[in-house]
Order: sequence, then structure tokens, then C-alpha cells
Amino acid sequence: MMFRATVVTLFPEMFPGPLGYSLAGRALGEAIWSLDCVNIRDFGQGRHRAVDDTPFGGGAGMVMRPDVLDAADIPAVDVILADLGVSTNQLLSGEYGLSFTHDGPLDMRLDPQLDKTAADLVNGLPEKSLADLIFNNAEDRISRRIAHAIVAARKLKTITTTGALAEIVRSAVPHARFGQIDPATRTFQALRMAVNHELENLTELLNVARRRLKPGGRMGVISFHSGEDRLVKQSFRQWAADGLFDVLTSKPVVPTEFEMVANPRSRSAKLRVALMRKQ
Repeated sequence: MMFRATVVTLFPEMFPGPLGYSLAGRALGEAIWSLDCVNIRDFGQGRHRAVDDTPFGGGAGMVMRPDVLDAADIPAVDVILADLGVSTNQLLSGEYGLSFTHDGPLDMRLDPQLDKTAADLVNGLPEKSLADLIFNNAEDRISRRIAHAIVAARKLKTITTTGALAEIVRSAVPHARFGQIDPATRTFQALRMAVNHELENLTELLNVARRRLKPGGRMGVISFHSGEDRLVKQSFRQWAADGLFDVLTSKPVVPTEFEMVANPRSRSAKLRVALMRKQ
């Protein structure tokens, strides 16, 4: 069956085509090929384009706000798809300070209007708070060791660049723990999440989405680390317990081998989908 749907997308860089073969496509349903596709960032900037012209992008700090939907004259939608990943362009750009592969300012703000940078946290938080931040956001078991190394280093010199922070973290990690990912990866993830209030924004997104889906509508969330996935899983389970939704993914859907070859960054992606019951 083919049908037209009003779809709200948050954060996706693109829909790998054809839609039905992508992880995003599985959230929307392979039968949906004709879309009224809305990107929240575009409405926030006063733009609305057709699906084949919509510049998917944004960042983890973007939130689906009710006032933006109202301004776009969208009271309710058929599908909400949230890809919580950070844009490749943002990761590779030195100006955001998200990557340790390019030395740049230790910023990490995806929205320049946010008040605190990663440098503010790294140089200002007490050691225990810094360790808790790294553990809670990235589940790094040696977070206290990393925090201790950061505090020791900042006593000698303020940490202002991504390269400096990466080297400090690497020096704190036992060589035996060097594996497929850089030892600084989790620390950078934890700081980015804190700077951009990512889990708080995801909580707000889920609260708004629950109220804005039409009966029979779907909510799909693609997460990239366990903290996000856990929050989505718990929220969907609560929605189902309240009798409002059915969870369509008892286990998260993960990329196929084909997808991971085509897009290596998708390897950690997990998709969960919930369906609003028709009253």
C-alpha cells in the first residue's frame, strides 16, 4: 500500500536512497515513498522546501519545539524521525572543536548561543564532577583517572585546544586499552553531550513527540550510544504501559552489512520505533 505522509525529520544528514533500504527508511516504513517532508531547522529559520530539496542537517542541540510546529501550521504529524547523530561536516570541521583528528579550539557548541564551551567545563569543573560527567555520558570506566590527568594538566596550563585535550586523555589511558577507537573518543563524546545538553533535549523531544503524533503515527529514533538508546527504550516502554503506543521494535534495529560498508559511521546506530494506537 502506498500513501502520502506528513513527516517531521530532526537532524538527519540525508536519506540514503532508496529510502526503503536505509535505517531511516525502516523507521518510516518501506511503503512510504511520497512525502511531505519537513525539517525543523528549516522552519526555525523561516524556510520550507520540498523533500528532494530539503537540506538535512543540524546538530544534537536541535529540539522539536511546539512553537516552531505551530508557526509551520503543523498541528500533528504522521511520522517523526529523529537521527541523533552529529553531521559529518560538523565533525570534520575544526571550528566546532568536536574532533581530535583536527586541532582546533576546544568549543564543541553546535549552537554558538549556548553559554558554556568544552574548554569551560574542562578547565572549570571540580575533578569529581568532571569524572562523573565522563562516566555518566560515555560510560568510561577509567573516568576518574582521566579527570585526574586533566586537572593535573590544567594546573600547569589552561587547556584550550582539542589536540591538547586528546593528548592528555591518551596519556591517562593504559596502553593495553588502546583498541579500535581512539582513547579520547569517549571523553570528547561526554563533553559534547554536556555542552549541547543532548540528553535533556532528547527528553524534551520525546515529550513533544508524544503529543504531536496523529493516531496511527510512528516515532522513529536513531541513536548512537547507550545513554540515548536507554532513554528512548524506557520512554517507549512507558508509552506502551500507558496504553497509548505499541513498540514495534522489541530489540533495536541495527544497520545491515551493506549499510555499514556504504556508511561506516552507521555501525553504532540503533533504531527504535513506536506506533501511536488509533483511538
